[in-house]
Amino acid sequence: MSSTPYVITQPQARELLAQVDVPQILRKLFRDLAAGQAVQPAQQLVEFPQGAGDFINYLGVLAEDGVYGVKTSPYIVREQGPLVTAWTLLMSMQTGQPLMLCDAGELTTARTAATTAVAVDALAPLKASRLAIIGSGKVAQAHVHYVKGLRDWQSISLYSPGLRESSAEEQAHITSLDPRMTIADSREAAMADADVIMLCTSSAGPVIDPSTLSKPALISSISTNAPRAHEVPPRSLNDMQVFCDYRLTTPGSAGEMLIAGEQHGWNSSAIVGDLPDLLSEKVQRPVYDRHVFFRSIGLGLEDIALANAIYRLQH
Repeated sequence: MSSTPYVITQPQARELLAQVDVPQILRKLFRDLAAGQAVQPAQQLVEFPQGAGDFINYLGVLAEDGVYGVKTSPYIVREQGPLVTAWTLLMSMQTGQPLMLCDAGELTTARTAATTAVAVDALAPLKASRLAIIGSGKVAQAHVHYVKGLRDWQSISLYSPGLRESSAEEQAHITSLDPRMTIADSREAAMADADVIMLCTSSAGPVIDPSTLSKPALISSISTNAPRAHEVPPRSLNDMQVFCDYRLTTPGSAGEMLIAGEQHGWNSSAIVGDLPDLLSEKVQRPVYDRHVFFRSIGLGLEDIALANAIYRLQH
């Protein structure tokens, strides 16, 4: 048996991912976690000497599929700006051989957005009709792709600093993502009366203050490689119903949770539930008497589940 893994480049990964139901793969993964059929250790952060950057390892085991894997993502400090790459190695639990080495750029974008989509489907009010997105990069666009069909959205409003000054072509690309899409002039305009607000930025610090919103909303937030990155003020966690992708690992990595614990008296025991809880119906859909906050840090298992799906397409 060959021990040389298949190598999948970013364009190949993009093409193959289009052939699988990404949210459905993730739903199964979170149900497997709830049933004890999957293992998700905490992220492992390793710093380079002399402040030259770091790398994060994301690990995971999918017992039912007989695979385990590791995604490794370096953050390399350079004069022209940091370089971030990511690769996922898929291994067989039967033979101990490597099966596939996949450029994880596309996997990361897809699983980040589809995890938010799974959360929005599980947490958003069933009659939610106004969707706001802060950010306009690839990850934000993928969020729109996976979420646009989940509710009967009457409006989809996107705000990103600089987008108004960008080329007509760039703006046209954003509005082509969905017929209901509009580009807002300001953050406030985008979020006015929103039922769901998806924060899809690479910001290291807060991009919105939930206390300024006019009504309770579902606010989703993702991670970036910057140390202790967060998209909402850490103190705001005390005033929201907090959910996350995986309660055993997220509080140890999410910037606003770490800072809220150190400076604002917040405790991870306040987390209402995570995706395994929600998808196994151990936790009910929230009542919107105050904001609902969903935080994902990205799990190694998500990358491994998508890598496995791509591998199975070809075997």
